[in-house]
Amino acid sequence: MNYQRMALAAVIATVVDLVYGFLIYGWLIADAYNPYPGVYRSGVAVRSYMPLGFAGIFIAILVLAVIYAKGYEGGHGAVEGTRFGVLAGIFVVCELVGTNYVTLNIGGKLALEQAAVALVEWTILGIVIGLIYKPAAADVR
Repeated sequence: MNYQRMALAAVIATVVDLVYGFLIYGWLIADAYNPYPGVYRSGVAVRSYMPLGFAGIFIAILVLAVIYAKGYEGGHGAVEGTRFGVLAGIFVVCELVGTNYVTLNIGGKLALEQAAVALVEWTILGIVIGLIYKPAAADVR
């Protein structure tokens, strides 16, 4: 595995994810959370938790980059990354969004919005990782 490229992919994908999160969750669908003040923190309250959130996002994406590197099959980065990102997105939608809909007192509209933006989000992250990660010369199959 190429650890430098894996780390670089994780850093860049984290930045992409933070921008995506701000634009989509923090702006585009932000109002969808308003009917659930007992479930979600306010925007002001979230700010004090952001460092923990940023660290968690980076760790999750680093793990995603490691999984990508372990499963890399030698194809073009964008194609491999898209395939991987879609699979990661389906995992997140089914496990996280689906479970949140079942356990949190949120509406179906919000759950569907979360599912759609999460699938796109993780597909984008897979593409970013796929474009940046390149196996070490000794690892090429």
